[in-house]
Amino acid sequence: MAKDAAGSDSPRPPPARPPRKGPADTVYGAIDLGTNNCRMLLARKTPGGFRVVDAYSRIVRLGEGLLSTGRLSEPAMTRALESLSVCADRVKRRNVTRLRAIATEACRAAENGAEFLERAREATGLDLEIITAEEEARLAVQGSLDLLDPAMDAALVVDIGGGSTELCWVDLAEWRSRGALQSGGRPPLRGWSTMPLGVVTLSDRFPEPDDPAERAAWYADMKACASRHLRAPRGARKLRPLFAQGRAHLVGTSGTVTSVAGVHLNLERYVRDKVDGMWMSTHEAREACQRLAVQDRAGRSREGCIGDDRADLVLAGCAIYEAVMDAWPTERVRVGDRGLREGILLGLMRPRRRRGTRGRTRARRSKDAS
Repeated sequence: MAKDAAGSDSPRPPPARPPRKGPADTVYGAIDLGTNNCRMLLARKTPGGFRVVDAYSRIVRLGEGLLSTGRLSEPAMTRALESLSVCADRVKRRNVTRLRAIATEACRAAENGAEFLERAREATGLDLEIITAEEEARLAVQGSLDLLDPAMDAALVVDIGGGSTELCWVDLAEWRSRGALQSGGRPPLRGWSTMPLGVVTLSDRFPEPDDPAERAAWYADMKACASRHLRAPRGARKLRPLFAQGRAHLVGTSGTVTSVAGVHLNLERYVRDKVDGMWMSTHEAREACQRLAVQDRAGRSREGCIGDDRADLVLAGCAIYEAVMDAWPTERVRVGDRGLREGILLGLMRPRRRRGTRGRTRARRSKDAS
């Protein structure tokens, strides 16, 4: 025993322990390998959501040529592996402790999709899972909850990807009655659908003509193709009167929608803070689509928010965007520079429910009542 100043025995203080990492120190990670892009987001949880500590996005065109061959090409896989290696290095450097990595339509559709992901695991250590189109749609909604206007009665969340487009119909009136975003609960979905058309797959189906006189017909053909593939489930059709009555809005969460918003704002370069969360009228969105549709590839590449990387794909996205606006007319669209990665992060950060907790709670209540 140690002696205090008066000479009496006093307990020795315990040895100092290194501070334990709390939830605020945990770094969460989300990787989304799509048909056109490879994206990563690393973040720490905050009381209001999360704070991004690292982000990465690269156009890899994994689905290039997939429509004609049914397989991922070697050049496309090489580009994707290079980007995944960058993601893996950053995940390691940031000490990410909870990570989810997903692959979407290109790997779902390709004969060698699973084989490629095994190759990626061996090369980078990242274990990517191929998710279903339904989960892809739900993650898009989860990642854009604060873009939903609870004052409206319905919303259609549209995620125009590289290989597919997912749509989710949300019952905002019911969500409002439950407390909306403040309740912490997910909004009720009345249906979801997917179509096997994205900016890459639709562009592959409809190569851009060299003759400027054929451009209008070419764009109209892409819109018609997208319209034919739009399918609404029964639950979604029950919300149609709300769209007709002006009590619904669109939410767009893809690169197409953010690019169109940037064109509408005449931005010389893309500025996320000016685009993410903004409202546009659907008339303004259509005007921006048409402004792009009348330009050739060189003209589109000179647009500040398009550039050379997106110039040959953006019109396919615009055609899908306009087809959705035709089928589900609203006055306004909310623009979101977010989507699957944010949905993944919020899912990882949600408190885990203990197995059997609900059953034990019911049993305890029953005992207290007796």
